[in-house]
Amino acid sequence: MSVWSGAIAVRPGLLVYTGAVGTTGRHAHHSVQILIARRGEFVLGDAAGGRLGCRAAVVPPDVPHEVLDGVADALMVHLDPESAQGRELASRPAPHDAVAGWERAGATLGPAEDMLGLLPARREIEVRHPAVARTLRRLPGRLEGPPIRLADLAREVNLSESRLSHLFREEVGLPIRPYVQWLRLQRAAELVMSGASVTEAAHGAGFADGAHLSRICKRMFGITPSEFVPAPD
Repeated sequence: MSVWSGAIAVRPGLLVYTGAVGTTGRHAHHSVQILIARRGEFVLGDAAGGRLGCRAAVVPPDVPHEVLDGVADALMVHLDPESAQGRELASRPAPHDAVAGWERAGATLGPAEDMLGLLPARREIEVRHPAVARTLRRLPGRLEGPPIRLADLAREVNLSESRLSHLFREEVGLPIRPYVQWLRLQRAAELVMSGASVTEAAHGAGFADGAHLSRICKRMFGITPSEFVPAPD
């Protein structure tokens, strides 16, 4: 398996990697993965033994795949499958579990720079409902505290759990629970990139321990927290 080298940025619902894409063994992760080569082609393989050279590809969540040949410069994006953009992109590949479908879905994408322009902005999320705005302001300060519960959040903003859940997903684009998990991953990535150990980052982001953080990272992205490196603006 060859080494990848590049820069990673994490924010709610989204991980963006730019740089060299190396080879991998067969694996699956829960995010929707987009790969776009800036030059040349990479080669993807599926669980049935199919392999195909691709300029771009969309790999649905939880589908086994491998990178058989990498490229020196690429954009890789992981999107939460529960986000509106993630659900839409995950629906494009047909067949769902074959490299030919991933490549056809990739052909509907533009160049890497165009794709970057379509991703959720790095700026603060703009919402209309004041209860959602108050909830968003409260969440970052609670990552290191006790478990964040929907019932507590709803009570604090004087809404029912179902109403807050509906409004949050509608305005933010993610349900509350995965949004909180992405906040934790973002905080952990920031801590690792500033020099913290994986254990220190896990505790600082509200994970039980380093093993818990590593498990979530591997499940979502197929990488470990120690592979996070600073991303240029």
